[in-house]
Amino acid sequence: MALLEGLKVVDFTRLLPGPLGTLFLADFGAEVIKIEEPGGDPGRVNRDGSPAPRFGYLNRGKKSLALDLKTDAGRDAALRLIAQADVVVEQFRPGVMARLGLDYATLSADHPRLIYCAISGYGQNGPYAQRAGHDGNYLSLLGLIDQNRAAAGPPHVLPTQVADIGGGSLLAVIAVLAALVERNRSGHGQFIDVSMFEGLLPWLAASGIPVLAGEPPEAPGEGRLTGGFPSYGVYPTADGRYMLAGGLEWKFWERLVKTLGVEDIKDQAYALGPAGQAARARLAEAFGRRTQAEWEVIFAEVDCCVTPVRSLDEIAGDPHLRARGMLLPRPEGGLMPDQPLRFSRTPTEVDCLWPELNADAHQVLTGLGYSDEQIRALAPRQE
Repeated sequence: MALLEGLKVVDFTRLLPGPLGTLFLADFGAEVIKIEEPGGDPGRVNRDGSPAPRFGYLNRGKKSLALDLKTDAGRDAALRLIAQADVVVEQFRPGVMARLGLDYATLSADHPRLIYCAISGYGQNGPYAQRAGHDGNYLSLLGLIDQNRAAAGPPHVLPTQVADIGGGSLLAVIAVLAALVERNRSGHGQFIDVSMFEGLLPWLAASGIPVLAGEPPEAPGEGRLTGGFPSYGVYPTADGRYMLAGGLEWKFWERLVKTLGVEDIKDQAYALGPAGQAARARLAEAFGRRTQAEWEVIFAEVDCCVTPVRSLDEIAGDPHLRARGMLLPRPEGGLMPDQPLRFSRTPTEVDCLWPELNADAHQVLTGLGYSDEQIRALAPRQE
């Protein structure tokens, strides 16, 4: 029996934060019914109109039902579906679901066991609540973009969506599962307010939490984890590629400098300022004597947290991911990640298929008591 077998989730989300969260629920065995606008989730296609691989990954194992929630018929179908559901997940700006008559206050009046998770940029209230936002906006407001730069250079955006995923998707999953446990005890559901902006606060553990406690901030590009410590940083190799040295602990640092033949800088592991820069220059010179491939072979035998800086197109060949079965074949070719969590007694069985738009309308709506004629009337109009 799957972990969440028997759990029904109605998913109003699109693009990334919500779909990744409900992906975990689907991978765990929940029935996730994805409600799409008549034209479909915009994430279904790339900018050039071609199918987007990320959509297949984020929505595998789910069902698709297209509804126009601005019509009485579409809203009624959603209400009938939610009446049978355990969980609702949405990621509109605050107030949108209320205008549609699908907010928690309305739904919980007749469905007190409902768990309702609302993912938004800034939460349901407060000065920022109605602001538009993307991942970089949330990161920039909390100082993380400012920290992502060299000492003398401009800030750079990150190449992945930390707030969307870490502050939104994953916290939503945690919250829903916690609420389900609590419902087993109390018999009641509840509303969950997930702010992607506020969800970033735990990500400040290394750099921002000390500042909130009164310590001075580290200068950008000169912090312990941003280029200050010689023992933690990226160094170029002879072939123009890079190695990442992560020798923060003294035992790893000792092995690192011994392997590189620069034991004379052993006392500079945590040096900052000019001394740290000089030590980094020595490390760069040492790493520059061999190619990345040569260093990878050498450090594979040394326990000191040194790894090659790989490109995205090298992920598929990673021997560890291959050995642990973490890359699954996509039905349309290529690979997609498996569910990363491993359960000893209830292992997950991932369904790599994703639904075509409105593919499950007949099954879902028949289960709600709709006739074939009513189902045809609800079908999205073809432009």
